[in-house]
Amino acid sequence: MGFLLSKSMDANLKKQQEFMLHNSRLQMERQILMQNQMRERQMAMQIAWSREFLKYFGTFFAVATVGLTVGAVKRKKPALLAPIVPLGFILTYQMDSAYGTLIYRMRGEAESIMASEHDRLDLPLGTPTFDSIEKARRAKSSLASFLEK
Repeated sequence: MGFLLSKSMDANLKKQQEFMLHNSRLQMERQILMQNQMRERQMAMQIAWSREFLKYFGTFFAVATVGLTVGAVKRKKPALLAPIVPLGFILTYQMDSAYGTLIYRMRGEAESIMASEHDRLDLPLGTPTFDSIEKARRAKSSLASFLEK
């Protein structure tokens, strides 16, 4: 009788472990999907910000270029055209960021760093562990209780 009960409990335990494994897998998949959607939304906002900034900076660049060109011609001072060069670099960068291939080049560079220079990505003192977090939490709570006294 005890053997049958034990066998039944083992079968139930195994089913429960499989169920828990399945649930944790689903939860992790959902977490990964949610984090990816959040990342996509943040990237979309960043690209939208670049495009909006480009509108304003493009207008500023056009007005500044016309004004500096007119001033350089009227005063016969070609040095007044000098600010157009750095402003042009900024405009080009913003155009590349908003509509160009900058994001693809950045992604490629990031993948290269992760593949060949992974040691640059290490955190100081290594990856936090449960023990290190718990130690910091205990220290903080003991300090808070000490300060309350």
